[in-house]
Amino acid sequence: MLVLLPPSETKRDGGDGPPLRLEALSHPTLDPVRMQLVDELVELAADPVTCRAALGITEAQHAEVARNAALWTSPTAPALHRYSGVLYDALDAGSLRGTAAARARARLAVGSALFGLVRADDPVPAYRLSAGAKLPGGGTLASRWRPLLEPVLAAIAVDELVVDLRSGSYAALGRVPGAVTVDAIAELPDGSRKVISHFNKAHKGRLARLLAGTRAEPSDAGAVATLARRAGMRVERPGPTALHLIIPSP
Repeated sequence: MLVLLPPSETKRDGGDGPPLRLEALSHPTLDPVRMQLVDELVELAADPVTCRAALGITEAQHAEVARNAALWTSPTAPALHRYSGVLYDALDAGSLRGTAAARARARLAVGSALFGLVRADDPVPAYRLSAGAKLPGGGTLASRWRPLLEPVLAAIAVDELVVDLRSGSYAALGRVPGAVTVDAIAELPDGSRKVISHFNKAHKGRLARLLAGTRAEPSDAGAVATLARRAGMRVERPGPTALHLIIPSP
């Protein structure tokens, strides 16, 4: 099983790994786009005004520009420890121990706008690039990534169940045939429902933690739903590969 996580806008600084080496990352067929994008971001950082506009950030976020300027020289950290924020707080991978931690490192991967797909232990620097960024180099990030990323994801899906927890913009970088998709749905007191946005991340993080550490090897959406229900989650299955986490809203 592969649990495919979205990245986070926020990332931890520092790291004790050597500077970025693309050959140290998983899935080397993605390296041509990786190299192109890293070089573009480094070059773009030399023009802070244009860089901020391309990345969709403000002048107060100048530290993000500095991060990109140092992509080839700054220290790296394992991807699972580089990303932070609501989903990663709920996942809390650092608290897993023993075989659960080993399973998490084998099962968790991150869909990245800069690196395409990275495994939990892949060493990556801090950076800023979201799936919706519009780089001066031309073309959307989805149009750049799909030709390389989709074959990689399709090959994984042949041998493993993929649980795709990415948001829409990151899923658009490369679709996964037959992947189990998950949405968190708030159930209001009057019985009506709506898709949760921000808190969606926390509930996906809890599900990711469950799937990362379980001894079970689910083979389809029904088996994933069963695991979640046993853990106390309320789950509905609106389609063959779609799951809804139902969250009571006060």
